[in-house]
Amino acid sequence: MTLTEWQKEVDDWISTYGVRYFDEKTNSLLLAEEVGEFCKLIARKYGEQSFKNTEDKNSVDQKIGDEIGDVFFVLTCLANQMGYNLNSILEKNMSKKTKRDKVRHHKNEKLS
Repeated sequence: MTLTEWQKEVDDWISTYGVRYFDEKTNSLLLAEEVGEFCKLIARKYGEQSFKNTEDKNSVDQKIGDEIGDVFFVLTCLANQMGYNLNSILEKNMSKKTKRDKVRHHKNEKLS
């Protein structure tokens, strides 16, 4: 699936099941919530925070994947409702990063 097809699928889903997009403020707050849920799992799996007794650590990989999907879905909703084309944005972003960083990281002693 291309990014353009993904944006259309999300838009169709919103029209069918979501009635309409939440406003941009609400979706921005939902994005922060989803990123927080993702970060909580990362802190437990890769960081120093331990799992609570009530948390199922055996399914953490599935949960991380679910949260990545939730973040991408809400981010796509925001792009759709504000009229941004994700394909164009990501192509420009990769070009910017390549131009800016093509030798920068190779010269970083911290990464050697």
